[in-house]
Amino acid sequence: MPQTGSCADTNNYVVREVRLSALTFELIAKDPGSQARLGSLTTTHGKIETPIFMPVGTQATVKAMTPEELVEVGSQIILANTYHLYLRPGHDLVARMGGLHRFMHWDRPILTDSGGFQVFSLGELRKISEEGVQFRSHIDGSKHFISPEVSVAIQEALGSDIAMCFDECPPYPAEYDYVKKSLELTTRWARRCKEAHRRPDQALFGIVQGGMHPELRRESARQIIDIGFDGYALGGLSVGEEREIMYDMMQACSDILPENGPRYIMGIGAPEDLIEGVNAGFDMFDCVMPTRNARNGALFTSTGRINIKAAIYAEDEGAIDAACDCYVCRNYSRAYLRHLYRSQEILASRLNTWHNLHFYLNLMGEVRRAIAQGRFAQFRKEFYAKRAMAEPVFG
Repeated sequence: MPQTGSCADTNNYVVREVRLSALTFELIAKDPGSQARLGSLTTTHGKIETPIFMPVGTQATVKAMTPEELVEVGSQIILANTYHLYLRPGHDLVARMGGLHRFMHWDRPILTDSGGFQVFSLGELRKISEEGVQFRSHIDGSKHFISPEVSVAIQEALGSDIAMCFDECPPYPAEYDYVKKSLELTTRWARRCKEAHRRPDQALFGIVQGGMHPELRRESARQIIDIGFDGYALGGLSVGEEREIMYDMMQACSDILPENGPRYIMGIGAPEDLIEGVNAGFDMFDCVMPTRNARNGALFTSTGRINIKAAIYAEDEGAIDAACDCYVCRNYSRAYLRHLYRSQEILASRLNTWHNLHFYLNLMGEVRRAIAQGRFAQFRKEFYAKRAMAEPVFG
């Protein structure tokens, strides 16, 4: 990758700025007791402090939240999905409306998923070939075809700050030979995506596949790095594998991916998964977990998860989390939130989502401060101790 700038280490601080095609990544600090990194990513629509969690706005909206509320809870960047926006309302319509930022009234950075994971989740409704994927819409059964070139064109029309390469996400479990052929297809598609990408104000990230085989993950990483992208992501995780296997895949790639660019793990979202991703040296994360769980009454706290539906909260005057200073915890009791949920009030989804997103984004803020202070390893220990959970151990 092209780069400018100099490097000077002072204790755990690393002043290193890398200028990329449509973004700038600055590596600010490295934790002395782990692989955790503190950084800053500047895009066309603003700066992002990393490590960061990205709320998922699949269909150009983070469910139950307005853009102004997303800003209030601390969202720096959100994710939108190419597959869903291609089907409805259509990327051409979004382009005519001035692009995704203007369409959804969001002036901060946006990352678009390539649509690969959603297409491959269709199972029998899709057919993979060298050229791309033919599939039937989950909405009306109509036939469609997405190739690497089409995926890039859709994302360019949407106008996201960061686009993702079209990749094949192998199922889990899958035979070794299938996964190897799959990662090679992903590499060929990644090369086609880079050749097709033309928008100068949009960064393009490559995706590492390889299933749950460490050696294939490393092989995929080397191939994608050889092509050269603005950032690198791990795809195909959190697809049914045991958590320990997921963490092993993170570790398998952490020492291969370039230090001078952003690293992203796609689609993982339990708080402990974020902590382990940061511990392995990754910078960006996304998942529907905080918003989807909120709509189902599951709320995250500093000591673990609670189910607001439980009868134990019927007369509980306390906040969701005594350690939380979000709008919901300052103003509403567990008893009231339980009442809203059991009454199927829309406000239940709104308040629960507000709290969960604040929790996630505040957690990442605490992570950044711990890295800046050179104490992330201790922060990780305290995180697990509060939840009475055992720390993952890596051989």
